[in-house]
Amino acid sequence: MESAKLNIVNRRASFDYQLLQRFTAGIVLTGTEIKSVRTGHVNLTDAFCFFKDGELFVRNMHISQWKQGSHYNHDPLRVRKLLLKKSELKKLRTKATEKGFTIVPVKITLSESGYAKIEIAIAQGKKSFDKREDLKKKDQQREIQRFV
Repeated sequence: MESAKLNIVNRRASFDYQLLQRFTAGIVLTGTEIKSVRTGHVNLTDAFCFFKDGELFVRNMHISQWKQGSHYNHDPLRVRKLLLKKSELKKLRTKATEKGFTIVPVKITLSESGYAKIEIAIAQGKKSFDKREDLKKKDQQREIQRFV
């Protein structure tokens, strides 16, 4: 199945945050949204997760409008509900209420059955010197790979 190879990654999240623990969640989408996701028209760069009434939602995840959609097309930046078990929601809520932690979407994939899954992570913000250290390590690894 070719659509199972879809893998949309939020690279900015790993640069700005230290990703501590990851969870896989289902996501509630409309018909035109899942069609756009299957074609890969998703942007996770500015997306973040938040709790409302005990449920987890993702905001600022941009799913482009489907070109063949009519007046049934969706709003590209609408708030979307995430589907998790109660125990996972409880873990995320307790960690997210601590100072300095947030929940960030990291990756979107398609399951074998065709459902869109989103990988979220509990993240802690990096300082600017941490980011510089990561860039130095990445450059050193590139140099080593170049000589090998």
